[in-house]
Amino acid sequence: MIRLPECPICQKAVAPATDPASNYAPFCSRRCKEVDLIRWCEGRYAIVEKLDPARQLEELASGQDAELEDELLTDE
Repeated sequence: MIRLPECPICQKAVAPATDPASNYAPFCSRRCKEVDLIRWCEGRYAIVEKLDPARQLEELASGQDAELEDELLTDE
């Protein structure tokens, strides 16, 4: 059986949206969506991994290599 996703704020099951105008995904309601926004604004969420400039350059270079390979494949 497939489980419905849970709201990250209150852990209620989030039903699939049938009306795009009332879609608060991945949250169950407007309230939970606003609680999450407030938490971001207060700085409660943070990236805990230290940023390493050398690693960033490696990731950037590998990403560019993949883009170049894609361009070469589509040109053929």
